[in-house]
Order: sequence, then structure tokens, then C-alpha cells
Amino acid sequence: MNAATQPETTDAAVVVEQLVFKWPKGDTVLQGCSLAVPEGEFWMLLGTNGSGKSTLLRLLAGLLSPQSGEIRTAQPVGFVFQNPDHQLVMPTVGADVAFGLVEERLSPMQVRQRVEEALTAVNLLAFQRRPIYALSGGQKQRVAIAGAIARHCEVLLLDEPTALLDPDSQLDLVIQVQRLVKSRGLTALWVTHRLDELNYCDGAFLLDQGSVIDAGEPERLKQRLMQIQEVASESNRVSN
Repeated sequence: MNAATQPETTDAAVVVEQLVFKWPKGDTVLQGCSLAVPEGEFWMLLGTNGSGKSTLLRLLAGLLSPQSGEIRTAQPVGFVFQNPDHQLVMPTVGADVAFGLVEERLSPMQVRQRVEEALTAVNLLAFQRRPIYALSGGQKQRVAIAGAIARHCEVLLLDEPTALLDPDSQLDLVIQVQRLVKSRGLTALWVTHRLDELNYCDGAFLLDQGSVIDAGEPERLKQRLMQIQEVASESNRVSN
């Protein structure tokens, strides 16, 4: 599958069409970027440094606005940052998951049920009263994911969520998200630079110089990204 034969947009929970994004005083980051993530599937977004992966995810989450193009996502959308300390704001696990429900005006019993359901889904129910500062990096990321589950998010966007984790925690988190996607019917788009994580997704997109240049089978895209990295590395050696 190449960029021209991406998944059908009719069955997609995330659709991006001809997206263009430029920083106010900088270069163009995304140029004619298009992709579609099938509903109920776990896809990953690959690319070299500076290819626009994190920027694209922030556009999907509504944290940035494009100059042109179209974005359609099933609602609500949950976003998980690379560093969980950037989004965990309450002192305890349960309070932080409940914090995201404030705008829904639920009864205390409904909030309690949502929090317990979400923490159970990420295997942290026993940690409900645990202080956030006492958690490991992987546990903090699972709390952030629990917050999205409590809000009944249809789409989960994860920006290199394992970048700060040790190898064991990294593997635990990617397996956890894979299971959540399958058991709860979520749609997930996960930005990664760790090629071994591709073993757990349904498909992948390859972003290069602001556009999706390929999409489909993860192993094939892994090999193509490695080729791009080798060419870039060789070019750097020649120029130096």
C-alpha cells in the first residue's frame, strides 16, 4: 500500500485531507498531508526527526490550527503527551482521572463509577489513592490514558508515550494500548521512533518532509524508514 491507497475514509475515525501547517515565522511543517485511521484500529505514525509527527498529532487534538486542509475525528479525543507530568495536575491518581470529568456535570456516583472503570481498564484500580509523585513513568502514562477512558474518548492520540520509559515499561504500555483498542473499540494513533513497537499495531503511516509518503503493513514501513535513515546518515557523512 502506498500513500495513494490509504485506508478508506468512509470507515475512518480520523481523517486528514491535504493539511498544510506553517509556523508564523518559520518553515512549512506539513504540506499536503493526508491520512485515514480505520475505526477501531491501532495505527502508528513513523518518520525521521523533524518530519512533522508531533505537530500533526497536535493538530488532530485541536492544540494547533492548520493554514488549510481538513481534519475530521470521532469525538471526544484523548491526548497523551510524551511527558505525563505535563498533563497530570491533581495530587492523587483518582482525583486526576476525575478532574477531566468536571465539564460533564456528572453526579458524584457517576464520577466514581467512571473513575473506577477507567482505572480498572489500565490495571490501576488499587492505586486510586496513590499520590502521583509516587508513580513510575509507565504508571503515570497509564493514568493519562485512564483519563481519556473515563471521558469515553473514541480516539486516543499518543505522542511518543514511551520515550521516557525503560524497556520493560515501554513494552507494557504498548501492549496495554493494543488491548484497550481491541477490548473497548477505541481508535488509536501512536507516534513512535522505536521500531520494535510496530510489532503491536494494525498499520502504520510514514511521514517524510511534511507528507505521508507511505501507509500500510508495519514491517514494510519499518524497512522503508530504515532506508530513509541510512540515506540521510550517508548524506550527513558526505557533507561533513
